[in-house]
Order: sequence, then C-alpha cells, then structure tokens
Amino acid sequence: MLVNPTIFWLVAGLLLCLMELFVPTAFVELMMGFSALIVAGVSLIVPYANLQVLLWMILSLGSIVGLRRWLPNRRVATIEDAQEAETLTEILPGQTGRVLYEGNSWRARLEAGEMAIAPHQRVIVIGREGNTLIVISEKLLNASE
Repeated sequence: MLVNPTIFWLVAGLLLCLMELFVPTAFVELMMGFSALIVAGVSLIVPYANLQVLLWMILSLGSIVGLRRWLPNRRVATIEDAQEAETLTEILPGQTGRVLYEGNSWRARLEAGEMAIAPHQRVIVIGREGNTLIVISEKLLNASE
C-alpha cells in the first residue's frame, strides 16, 4: 500500500513541529516541519518525489539559515577584565577564600605567586575558572603602575 505523498508530507511536517515541543533544537525541527507542510501543498501540483525532497531540503536549509540571521545572538555572560571585589575571608596562597563580587559571595583564589590577602581588602578579578574567581591584590596592581 503506497501512501499519498501529500499525506506523507503533512504527517512528517506535523511530527517535526511536535518534536520541537518535546526536544528543543533551536527551531531546527520547527523549520523542517514548516518546510514539509509547504511541500505537502506543492505535492498536489508537482507529483515527482525527487523534486519534493529537493524542495524540502532547500526550504529547510533556507529557513534555518534565515531564522538564525533574524534571531538575536545569545552571548554567555563573562566576567569583564579587571573588576573590583572585596575579600570576605582571608585568602591564602594555594587555598580558596570568599570575595564579594557584584553583590554576591564568590569562591576565589589568588593568582599564582600572590601573597595572602586579609579580609575586607579590595582585589581585582582577573579571571574565572568554573565558579571560582581568580583575583590579585589591588595594592599589587597599584604598585606596578
């Protein structure tokens, strides 16, 4: 029993659109589903399966690329270079302590070769490794200027 191409494209389009609800793929499945629904309409006029598949591929690729251009770029929040923080606990070389950074308490460790920093001292955040900030003493930075 052969399936009517129009019904095939309708079912494929609906399944792809539904899959986007359960397995989010940044609208890739949704665009492929919409393309299949368009091809379902075209299949009433163009009976050639090869052309239908080619049209579906072109529409899918074109709509995915086009959608990426219209959606805003998502950027991962990063720590800016050289921002200030304040130590909450003493930070010893080779160990971690706590700093107050942008209103939140963060785990922090010293840059290699740095001497201990007492509590309630200003430090400069120079990087991040996971949830741990890498800091240097503000005094050290001012002494080198």
